[in-house]
Amino acid sequence: MFNLTYEFKLKPTKQQSKIFDEWLEITRLVYNYALAERKDWYKSRSCQINACSLHSCYIIPADTPRPTYASQCKSLTAAKKQNLELKKIQSQVLQQTLKRVETAFTNMWERNAGFPRFKKKGRMRSFVFPQMKGKRLEHGLVKLPVIGWVKFRQSREIPNDAQIKQARIVKRVSGWYVMLTIQWNVDLPQPIPHGEAVGIDVGLTSFIATSSGLLIKRPRFLGDAERKLKLLQKRVSRKPIGSNNWRRAQKKVAKLHEYVANCRKDWHRKLSHHLCDHAGMIFVEDLNLVGLSRGILGKHCLDAGFGQFFEILAQTCFKRGVYFQKVDPRKTSQICPNCLTQTGKKELSQRTHICSACGYTTDRDIAAAQVVAIRGLTAVGHTVKMLAEGKFVGIPLKQESSRL
Repeated sequence: MFNLTYEFKLKPTKQQSKIFDEWLEITRLVYNYALAERKDWYKSRSCQINACSLHSCYIIPADTPRPTYASQCKSLTAAKKQNLELKKIQSQVLQQTLKRVETAFTNMWERNAGFPRFKKKGRMRSFVFPQMKGKRLEHGLVKLPVIGWVKFRQSREIPNDAQIKQARIVKRVSGWYVMLTIQWNVDLPQPIPHGEAVGIDVGLTSFIATSSGLLIKRPRFLGDAERKLKLLQKRVSRKPIGSNNWRRAQKKVAKLHEYVANCRKDWHRKLSHHLCDHAGMIFVEDLNLVGLSRGILGKHCLDAGFGQFFEILAQTCFKRGVYFQKVDPRKTSQICPNCLTQTGKKELSQRTHICSACGYTTDRDIAAAQVVAIRGLTAVGHTVKMLAEGKFVGIPLKQESSRL
């Protein structure tokens, strides 16, 4: 099975936009109620056994089972008989909302995420139709369960032999969007290592440095917009909270943030295609992006969007048939790519790599990218032959015979 997600901008009528907003608010209330039920159960089990709280305590019977996705789905079915507002929404949409609560707790336990928080009004931005059976698409039209046919701007063709599996409706400041997950019943071969190998080192001085000697300066998407953003946020702070002027000012801030995000994503996509034009294998560092975002330069790392760039680059490589792999990032700037000797830790102000053993001199980031390429070639079973001026090529360890 092969899945792809197509994103299109919806053009709903006023009545359909009103229905979307109403559904988002109901799913928000369901999410908060399910989260409160789980939170109360956990707090009732965390009280001290030798003392009572002077403020309040949760009194829940000891034999009450822990709320789960299955038990909350049963409670939702019973709640529909009493609350007619819940009947307006398709049942699977509300079930997916409960699944979001389950996923939030799973991420807290397994991925060390924070405790799930309640969503205030306006914070619920999407809902999902997990099943889209039957004929759901026409040119510029999509048929959503219960809601019916909705117009959208079809900016690209959708293959006729594909099957729509899921539709997600997303609300942004620029309008409503639909994300269609499309599935093909085919098995596509994974790209194999071939062609020229390119190692990539990311940084803040140069966004990327490649093993072939390419240096691309990091664009400051948020930094360039900070002056205007500061002005707009100051206007928001001077408006009475909840007023119409306050909402208009907030909308301008959100539009600027969306513009910055779109510019960043567009630049990442263009850069990924440019790299795939000149490579058959691409190797990058497997960095701890969460740790980088929490460091002293976290704001600049988040503005660069290294994680988003790696995801887009991996998708582009898969579509273009380029092999993509992450390698160990440790000590890439402390090893000479020409003789593979350790040169020691460098200060951030030291931007030139000079090897005391072989005399190889080049830019610090380019040297790190060449080390990344060497590690990638080694990982896929290639040996590395050093050439003049620090260039190198990958040679397969096992070559097929040219005789038929």
